[in-house]
Amino acid sequence: MMAALTAAEEKNNHVILLERQQRVGRKLLATGNGRCNLTNTGASAENYHGDDPDFVKPALEKFPPEETLRFFGRLGLLTVTEYGGRVYPLSDSANSVVDVLRFALDRAGVELHTACPAREICRRDGGYLVRTDEDDFFAHQLIVACGGAAGAKLGGVMDGYELLKPLGHKRTKLHPALVQLITEAEYPRSLKGVRAEVGMGLYLEEELLCESRGELQFTDKGVSGPAAFDLSRTAAAEGCGQLRIDFLRDYCREHVLDLLRCRREMFPELPSGELFTGMLHNRLGRMLVKYCGINGTLPLGGLDDAQLGQAARACKDFRLKLLGTEGFDSAQVTAGGIKTTGFDAETLESWFMPGLFVCGELLDVDGDCGGYNLQWAWASGRLAGRLGK
Repeated sequence: MMAALTAAEEKNNHVILLERQQRVGRKLLATGNGRCNLTNTGASAENYHGDDPDFVKPALEKFPPEETLRFFGRLGLLTVTEYGGRVYPLSDSANSVVDVLRFALDRAGVELHTACPAREICRRDGGYLVRTDEDDFFAHQLIVACGGAAGAKLGGVMDGYELLKPLGHKRTKLHPALVQLITEAEYPRSLKGVRAEVGMGLYLEEELLCESRGELQFTDKGVSGPAAFDLSRTAAAEGCGQLRIDFLRDYCREHVLDLLRCRREMFPELPSGELFTGMLHNRLGRMLVKYCGINGTLPLGGLDDAQLGQAARACKDFRLKLLGTEGFDSAQVTAGGIKTTGFDAETLESWFMPGLFVCGELLDVDGDCGGYNLQWAWASGRLAGRLGK
């Protein structure tokens, strides 16, 4: 939609938008749990991944988050910025974002064909012939922006990779990203629905592979939420490892130990299951006591310093065995994609297929959790829509 709107700004262009779904923006409606985290005010190249993370720089420099907000502001969308620079529509509904884009497409005179998936792209007479079930469409310039494999139930498909393959563009290996982590289930299952602000890392034996900070949510099969999502790209590629979670990330272990000693001194008659009450969610606190092998019914006054030290370590370094991740059906984005070496980062035009542009998730670019992937969608769509000008 962004690419089509940008291309339509040139009045001599006749822009045709082929949409695989029955309506435009279906995947967009599901972003941000239906709220649509449409950008992040701090988006920069450091928030993106792929074989060449710097590939995103020209697009982000030409259309940074502030330009995204101005663009949507001109369409009448009101927004609000929340914690961590996450930007949402003021209406708190993704429908608002999709609707203003729909209105803009209509106003710009974009010829929209829904339920019309592209089946084949052929080079023809200095342009491109796109075959569909409905008809064949010829264009002198073609933008492929059909997304990645993530979110299959919402329209995530392999179509883009297959369409570009005969044109000589290869892809990297694909992995689900921004997706739930699957772990040993004993402790997560007992904490299903509990949320916590954590620091966490993914380890392979004793090697730290990646780390994150943010909200974590326990599920019946593992952990979810932004902190887990930011590790999922590496977790999907590795397939195993160990999660180490810090539930009091802003407190050193000695400080935590002092707090636990204070709790024991002030409330010696309380059952040990209340050791972390007031510090952590009650269910989480009781789970940590159990994790340490401490009988939760014993009075706090009966715990020695060694047991309190063990509890402090568990709070700061809780460990879960990683079994893998959920698949593409549950993923918010695809890690990997069409190799960026085949495109000019300044225009997103193919190096060896003149007039062919590719943007968005289809390329080997994926961002962190927090609005970064939609910012890449807008910025790369904007750049591709300029058609090399």
